[in-house]
Amino acid sequence: MTSSFHREAKRRLVHPAAPCPAVIRHGNSNRPSLRSKGRWTSLAKAFLLVACLESCTFAFGASRPLLNHSAPQFSLTDLNHQRLDLKAYRGKVVLLNFWATWCSPCQLEIPRFVDWQKEYGASGLQVVGISMDDDPSLVRKLDQRLRLNYPVAMGDAQLGENYGGIYGLPVTFLIDRDGKIRAEYQGVTDLGMVEATLRGMLKTR
Repeated sequence: MTSSFHREAKRRLVHPAAPCPAVIRHGNSNRPSLRSKGRWTSLAKAFLLVACLESCTFAFGASRPLLNHSAPQFSLTDLNHQRLDLKAYRGKVVLLNFWATWCSPCQLEIPRFVDWQKEYGASGLQVVGISMDDDPSLVRKLDQRLRLNYPVAMGDAQLGENYGGIYGLPVTFLIDRDGKIRAEYQGVTDLGMVEATLRGMLKTR
């Protein structure tokens, strides 16, 4: 059975594919910005927009602003049959990543998240993965293959809506020690920039 998440993703022409500019919401600004090198002509921008609509993983507009607000709470059962409560990580910096096994850019990011959990876990980082797949067995296989060292739970359309409407992947939120969302990254993102922001948040107590 096709989930409402996948039906909506298909309706919006979302496909896991090659990189395109990421929509970034960061700090106190709720305005998305397209990262670019140099100046683009109107024609180049139009061409890139068409290319993204046809081929890249992209998250479409949020139903409500989330930046600088408390992260929506959830309580789920992870792949190891343990309870996963977001509120249990209060006092830590949480990297909350929405992904799926069919999303190629997601699988490129995940090994970096594994590395960050190893490197920054002692400093207060907690990575949390939310798979938007329909089949948990596929998620478990990838979990074993990539040796994930952080909890992963199965998400659904309602959880996606709580986080602003997630119809494309990957989407990552950085949540501070007080439980407030401080950054949001949609689509293929410069992970060096994410890590820099993350390190800054870890230094703040």
